[in-house]
Amino acid sequence: MSCRRTRSSRVSKDNLDHHFVVDPAKFDFYAMDCYRAVGEDNLAGVYAREVIRSSTDFDGTERKPMRIAEAQITLGVVAARNGDLEQAVEHGRLALAGDRKSVPSLIMVSRDLRDVLQREFPDALDTRDYLNELQALAT
Repeated sequence: MSCRRTRSSRVSKDNLDHHFVVDPAKFDFYAMDCYRAVGEDNLAGVYAREVIRSSTDFDGTERKPMRIAEAQITLGVVAARNGDLEQAVEHGRLALAGDRKSVPSLIMVSRDLRDVLQREFPDALDTRDYLNELQALAT
């Protein structure tokens, strides 16, 4: 069952005091995370690009920089899983470069990219350089 079909099949509750409700505007963001976590790279990439598109104004201003950073990490994970170290590191660096960030959340999500880089490209200079940048952010 697809994420959208599952969500749309849920019965709306009148009293939401004891119910978790996903904000429909954040669906793409949550779906991106889920698909990245389960290794559905095509769908993770689709949702990551949509998160970036919908979080950016027509003039290029990032309205939701933390969501964009996580989407960049997702695109990095997808690239790394597909054997593209250069793109993976580029997306990872874009995620770290933003001015406004939730460092704990960014570090947590960046673990996915760290893990795949260490597994797929353990001896690459780009991997070591990116991991050093990530470590510097954490300290």
